[in-house]
Order: sequence, then structure tokens, then C-alpha cells
Amino acid sequence: MPREILVVADQKAGTVQFLDTVSGAGVGRIEDVVLAEHAGILPLGGGRCAFVDDAGGTVIIANPFDTGTPFGGSDPSGHPVQHRISVAIPGEHLACDPAGRYIAVTTGLGQSWEPWSDLLTVVDLAAGGGPRSRRVRTRAGEPGVVVSETPDGPRAVLRHREPGGIESLSLERILNEGVHCPQLRGEVMGRISDDGHGDAYDPATGTMFVATDRGMERFDVRKQSPEVLETLPWTAPGRAYFLRFCPRRRILVAVLREGGDYPREWDSWRNALWIHDVDSGLTRTAAVGDGLIFRFALTATGAAVARVHPDGDDLTVLELGSLTERGRWVLPDMDQAPRPGREPWDSADRRAVAASPSSELVAVTRGGHGELHLVDTAQPGSPLRTIAADTPLRDGGHLGWLSSTQAAPEDTVGR
Repeated sequence: MPREILVVADQKAGTVQFLDTVSGAGVGRIEDVVLAEHAGILPLGGGRCAFVDDAGGTVIIANPFDTGTPFGGSDPSGHPVQHRISVAIPGEHLACDPAGRYIAVTTGLGQSWEPWSDLLTVVDLAAGGGPRSRRVRTRAGEPGVVVSETPDGPRAVLRHREPGGIESLSLERILNEGVHCPQLRGEVMGRISDDGHGDAYDPATGTMFVATDRGMERFDVRKQSPEVLETLPWTAPGRAYFLRFCPRRRILVAVLREGGDYPREWDSWRNALWIHDVDSGLTRTAAVGDGLIFRFALTATGAAVARVHPDGDDLTVLELGSLTERGRWVLPDMDQAPRPGREPWDSADRRAVAASPSSELVAVTRGGHGELHLVDTAQPGSPLRTIAADTPLRDGGHLGWLSSTQAAPEDTVGR
């Protein structure tokens, strides 16, 4: 059985903890760090993960499995930090190449209502003399990003909004630019919806996937100039805002939300799990209930969905093969849960969810209560095991799952 570690971030309290998933005991901790929740956590393989620290203006490379060797080494205060590398903030999206060497970070709105930052940061973790980063100016907005492989070397492929566009920039050129954030524009393909939100990348086919109101828009990014491919319909009411790609199963997974244009009516949003087999082209959907489904997670054989609703919250697991419901677990209420008639992001706590890639173990937080629940979803009806965190986990915090046996990144986009 591979050793696995749960990453528990409380971006409001400024901490990141690492917990053993068997015992629940802490195995590492980082203080005074504000994880960029939208950019998420990116497993790099070899026990490592990357995330953006919005307080320090760095991307942190941590390895909680290896804190006693010079390579894995801890920082002076004993935390499992390998590197802190300067990046532009606020971190909006985070992605790496399939080998886990290059990292790209885009910037978001932060406390502004208008796009203001046009900075893209690229990091080379294997540069001579240690990791190095370069920042360039692209286009202000909230761009998504993937790192593609091409015959001419890796490229950062940006997904722009308002107006929509796909832009491809050479990583080599970015890393060879000078300091002081020079402006750099790449090859732009403009035929894309203005409301893209959610990106994924399939290294085997060189396909970038973007969730928009039109459907799952697809682009071949193996060349210097991205090429548009056929758009996949959602095949169920609504649209996706969040994607996960599993290269082992060769599937793309999303939750479709119907009614997202009316955020104060979140309790009546209708949701459906959407699974697309990228090789066969087969797409399937299954309803997963009304309410707020913020994010979801993939187990070894299932999809775990945490749902918030005024009538009660629950965790539902569906079989990836048949899309039948394996089990449903009632979750304890949250004192400051979203309220009907108000936007669910408005001073309300939510739930983060993560799952083991090699078993059916799922973790879900109880925002504001400083608790997370571990449940073995292989057995319907199995009890929740509650682990107390030492911070409140306001907004639900954020979760990631690391495996000691994962040699390279699987999904190359931070989640």
C-alpha cells in the first residue's frame, strides 16, 4: 500500500498542514503562507507538490515524504519545503509540463473588480544552479494556462477571457528574457468563447480543453500556432466551471451547473456529473442533486461530489464505469453555510474535497469548524472519521492528496 499524505490548507489562517491519511497525524506544517486557493495544489510526482503563496509572492515546492535528506531538506524551521521561487501574484492558475520540470503561474484579479495584472511567470525547476523564474507581460485578465509539449520545446498556452483567445508562448524564449517584466506576445488563436473557465491538457494527443458556455472547446496545442478542434456539447443542461483529467483512464470529468447565472439562487442549481472518454469519444452524464457543488475529486474507481444544500449536505460517490451511485454520506451541518438569497461566496463557509488516486478514501472539510472527515467510500454506509484541524478552515480551506508512488504529474493543472 503506498504511503499517502493529505495537504490541508487554511488560506484564511495562513497555514498549510500535511497529514498522514492512515493515522491522521501531522507530518509537516508551513506557517505564514497564504495558499492561492483558485490556483490550487499541483502534485508534481516524487512526493512533491507545488502551490502559490499569495502572501510571500512565491511558488512553494514541498515534499512531506522527504524531510531529512539534503535534496528533500527542510527549511530552517523544519518544514518540508524544497524551494520558494519568486512569482507574480495574486496566483490565478498553476500548471506544469508532463515531466514536472516547468511550472507556469498566471495572475488574477485579487482585490480588484477589474483586470489589472498582465504578468505570467515561468519556472524551470531543473535549471543549472537551482530553480529560476522569469516574469513577462502578456495581457491583463484572468488567464488559464497549460504547459504543452511541441517538437520545438515546451510552451505556455494561455486561455484568455473577454475577449476569448488562446495564446502560445515558448518557454525557452520566456526564460531567456531579461528582468523587469518585458512584454511578450505569442501566437494567438481568437476563435473561443469569452467566458472560458476551467482548463485541462492531454499530453498524449496535445489537446487543450476549455470549458465555456458553448461546450467543451478543444484545441491542438502541439504546434506554435494553436489549432481549433470540434467543440464537444455538454449533453445535459448547464455548463462546467471546473475540469479534471485522468491520463490513466483517459477521461475528462466535470460537474455541469444549470443556473449559474443566478448566484443568489444557488440552492436550486441543478448539477450533473459529465464524463468524456477522450479516445472513444463517448460522453455520459448523471444527475447529482441540487445546490452548491464547488469542486469534486476522483478516487481509484469513482467520482466524489460534496454538495451543500439548505436541506442538508452530503458526499456522494458515483462509479466511473457505470455512473451508478455507490453511496451517499450525510455530512454535519456548517454554522456559517451559504444562505439562500445570498451568493454562496458571500461570507459563507464551504467544503473542500480530495481523494486517493489508488483507493476509495475521500476527505472533505467542514468549513468554519476546523474539521475534516475521512471516509472509505469502498463500503457504502461506512462511518465518517473526523480529524480536528487546529485552524477553523474558513471558506472550507483547500485539500490536496499526495502519493509516495506517483512518479510524475498526472493532471498537469493545479486543482
